Amino acid sequence: MGIINQILNKAYKNAEIVDININSKIIFFSDLHKGDNSYADDFKQNMKIYNHALQNYFKKGYTYIELGDGIELWENKSFAPIYHAHKSTFELLKLFNSKNRLYLLWGNHDMEFRDPIFVEKLRNEFFLPKNIADKNILFNLKYYESLLLKIEKTNKNIFVLHGHQADYMNYVHWKFHRFFVRYFWKNMQKWFGIRDPTSPAKNYKGLIRVEKKLNNWIVNNNNQMIICGHTHRPRFPDPGELPHFNDGSCVHPHSIIGIEIVNLKISLIKWYEYLDEKTNKKIMKKVILEGPTDIVKFI
Repeated sequence: MGIINQILNKAYKNAEIVDININSKIIFFSDLHKGDNSYADDFKQNMKIYNHALQNYFKKGYTYIELGDGIELWENKSFAPIYHAHKSTFELLKLFNSKNRLYLLWGNHDMEFRDPIFVEKLRNEFFLPKNIADKNILFNLKYYESLLLKIEKTNKNIFVLHGHQADYMNYVHWKFHRFFVRYFWKNMQKWFGIRDPTSPAKNYKGLIRVEKKLNNWIVNNNNQMIICGHTHRPRFPDPGELPHFNDGSCVHPHSIIGIEIVNLKISLIKWYEYLDEKTNKKIMKKVILEGPTDIVKFI
């Protein structure tokens, strides 16, 4: 058994169980790469779109599942400037958390969050509760490597993870990659526009390699349905194809792409901003790119 299969098998075995049913409403986003609002912050151009979308989902009772790389800790040494640059976004996460409708996964760019002590230190520094009641709400925040969405009254489930588990260097040797991104490629990108070769999202061969390894794992595990991120490339298969879904990213040009599950139907969606010619005002809009399709057709 190869090392990638061992990593994926372990993530599957240790996944946090989350029960879902016909009434469940879930939105998946990933790969925000929230930074410090500098030139290297890929998220800042889409922050308003993302916040608008999350406010909409919160009002409608959705559960928010963030599939890793929510925070850019490769290019940034400290969480503090990220928090202050995107405080409004973190306040939205706190709202979901207060209603027990938040699940955060860690990816390769925020692997530090797999350490509960690291998470606790950040909570103590930036999310101090106002009173005892708030403490019980805010201090139950956890980060997970993976989730297993179990569909009520069936033996079917959906495996949810960031996806870098199929990317050996970004999972096992992520500190090595972080060093080069933080101290080398960040400046090369600024000065010469050179793409980061450590990222499958910017390296086509790496992207294909990761997707193939995930596909192989799906085949070897009875066509287990997965939803992941990491590559930034949206995937929405047709029924009968391998059930490998990818929610894209929140750093696409002037748009964010995600996956919704509503009434046990799955859809690929996009939020974007456009200028209304009649009112000359910018408007946020959601469009369905694929679906909705019954999940039962993939499991």
